[in-house]
Amino acid sequence: MSETVKTPFLAVRGLAQRLGDTPHDYDGLLQLAAGKRFVLLGEASHGTHEFYAMRAAITRRLISEQGFEAVAVEGDWPDAWLVNRFVNGAGSGSAEAALDAFQRFPTWMWGNRDVLEFIRWLQQHNAALSVDQRIGFYGLDLYSLYTSADAVIRYLEQVDPDQATVARQRYALLDHVRDAQSYGYQAAMSLRPAARNAVLQQLQDLRTRAGQYLERDGLSARESQFAAERNAAVVANAEQYYRAMFGSRTSTWNLRDAHMRDTLLALSAHCVQRGGSGKVVVWAHNSHLGDARATEMGRQGEWNLGQLMREAAGNETLLVGFTTYTGRVAAASNWDGPVEHKLVRPALADSYEHLFHSTRLDRFFLPLRDPAAAPLRKSMLERAIGVIYLPQTERASHYFEASIAAQFDAIFHLDETSAVEPLDLPEHWHRAEAPDTYPFGV
Repeated sequence: MSETVKTPFLAVRGLAQRLGDTPHDYDGLLQLAAGKRFVLLGEASHGTHEFYAMRAAITRRLISEQGFEAVAVEGDWPDAWLVNRFVNGAGSGSAEAALDAFQRFPTWMWGNRDVLEFIRWLQQHNAALSVDQRIGFYGLDLYSLYTSADAVIRYLEQVDPDQATVARQRYALLDHVRDAQSYGYQAAMSLRPAARNAVLQQLQDLRTRAGQYLERDGLSARESQFAAERNAAVVANAEQYYRAMFGSRTSTWNLRDAHMRDTLLALSAHCVQRGGSGKVVVWAHNSHLGDARATEMGRQGEWNLGQLMREAAGNETLLVGFTTYTGRVAAASNWDGPVEHKLVRPALADSYEHLFHSTRLDRFFLPLRDPAAAPLRKSMLERAIGVIYLPQTERASHYFEASIAAQFDAIFHLDETSAVEPLDLPEHWHRAEAPDTYPFGV
């Protein structure tokens, strides 16, 4: 077949497996996932219902059929830890209360109906398992500078009050503003090495003293110690990140994704220490999970989690992207703005999304490791919608060049998608209208 495929269009037509809304839609992906330790499931936007629902369905099968032991998401560690406690039966709160921990903008990214349904399923699934077999839910991100510092102090107050006092003094060097971005600006301007050294020493001390802390009560102690160490790592890396914000975008992006890689590898190792195989499913944006070396990002000096995991774990890593041609999306118009129910413009003519649409296959799974996918290594535009969507500046704001067959191992494409539904719905949610310049003004 590879000898007859001459164009990207024919490559897609020859390899695509149409989706039929049946349990078998994910069979092809499950075959690719066999033997993998890390399956990274992307999304072309942070506000598309189908991406969340499909990732949840795939993850349920990976857990049930292939023994995956943890779900790691593009969210803050302390917030996800509260969800982790819920799915593992700790505490008496509801699923809604667990997701309410995600209060940082954008709240709808994890506080939505699809995630709610998934964590309810995960809690029910875990209820039938022994404690050491239960599936965890964890955050990969590093924005929670102060929340993580507070969590480290609370942990030490329980296991080592003297060290809690030391940690409080060290983290006080971050407290002169209690606002992460303001701290970053002031630290960058004054070059405050004392804070940097202090947070690194706190992380080292936690690791050094782990043995004595773990003598307390077995598995529960290991979980608490692991959470504390990751929170301390968040503080150390977030301190560096917020200082770097007043430098180059490349520097902060690379710091963030390197932190995600370190967290993911630490999580996998933690699962192995518990007696598991270290298999983890990741939910994050395509821009984090598709290999940056195959994109415009890579040429600009940026790396990402997908690239770093391929470098760290090789063939044990599977990168899966999701794309859409048009539809609706939950997104804001500016940072910290309210969520809106927005129309997604049809993809630009020189994009992969338009190519997929032109095949008239509608919804399909596309494996990309087959030699017949070689024409899809051609550089074309690819769309990325984050938490902000600006259709009036579509080309400049949301497209970048990529070689999709080098970027991902497989793709799910849906011609038309719908918006994810936030748990906290704004008024007039379903009254979105096309902008005055639609479909022009690109």
